[in-house]
Amino acid sequence: MKGKITQILEVETGTSKSGKEWKKGGFVIDNGNQFNNTVCFSLFGDDKINMIKNFKVGQEVEVAFNLSSKEFNGKWYHNIDAWKVMAAEENKPADLNSSDDSGDLPF
Repeated sequence: MKGKITQILEVETGTSKSGKEWKKGGFVIDNGNQFNNTVCFSLFGDDKINMIKNFKVGQEVEVAFNLSSKEFNGKWYHNIDAWKVMAAEENKPADLNSSDDSGDLPF
C-alpha cells in the first residue's frame, strides 16, 4: 500500500504474561482513497520499529504488511503488521523516454 505518513506513534512497552519484554510502535498513512483512506500499521520489536525511524510525517512510503485476526472472549481483534517500509520514490519505474544516448544500439 502506498500513502503519505500522517502520524508516527509513540513506542509502547510492556511485559507479557510469560515475563518477556515487548515493544510496539506504529504509524498512520493516508492512501488517498475517497473512503477508508487512513490505515494504522503496527510494528512489533526493535527491528520493525527501526524501519520507520528515518521517515517523517508527510513523506510518501510504500508498505508491505500482513493482516491477521484473533478471537478473544467472543470478540475479534485485527492487526495490520508492517514488515517492510520504503520510500515511494524508490519504487517508481525508470523513465523509458530518457534521452540517454550512451547505449550501444546500432540504430
